[in-house]
Amino acid sequence: MTGIVEDPERDLVLTYARAGRRAGLAALLALDDALAKLLRTTREPALGQMRLAWWREALEKLDHVPAPAEPVLKALEAEVLPHGVTGASLVPIVHGWEVLIEEEQLAADAMRRFGEGRGQLFVAAGALLGAAGDPLAQAGQGWALADLAGNLEDEKERAVARDLARPLLEDAARTRWSRSARALGALAHRARLDLAEAPKAAGAPSRVGRLLWHRLTGR
Repeated sequence: MTGIVEDPERDLVLTYARAGRRAGLAALLALDDALAKLLRTTREPALGQMRLAWWREALEKLDHVPAPAEPVLKALEAEVLPHGVTGASLVPIVHGWEVLIEEEQLAADAMRRFGEGRGQLFVAAGALLGAAGDPLAQAGQGWALADLAGNLEDEKERAVARDLARPLLEDAARTRWSRSARALGALAHRARLDLAEAPKAAGAPSRVGRLLWHRLTGR
């Protein structure tokens, strides 16, 4: 899954969040990046589960004690929790990632569980941003599955992930997103663009234009 790399499209999407909440959205995405990196760099399933358990416990503790000296947790404490998002509400994101360690082969049901868990990032971000009536869970699941499809090696598994992601993202795209949540809507549109039969490269003018149109219209 995507790591912490230079990503001009994501930098653009972050500007869609109002200034006072932008750092919070960046912190939530950094949490997802950290979990993705954990899986990418851990070969032993038992070790991966131990590391994910540490993140689960650390997120839950954010609601009761100061964050340890870990940059992602510090950012969540400073930029996310003050806006009504609890550390405990972020734990399902970790559960979603854990599916990829627990399952030797990713059947459709396991992928759905992954999408439902990781997709809670959109729900938390929606609470942070003050979203109103937006299809957060649906879009978050589609976004998570589209990214999964782009990172799987097995073509059959990739096809299943794409087939699960498309209807979720297409349905979410039919909604006019509230102004507060347009950063999340843009992430969902970006995931749809990645699922195209012949996707344009990230940063292509047509992709950027589509994201800008969403910023203006919510569509």
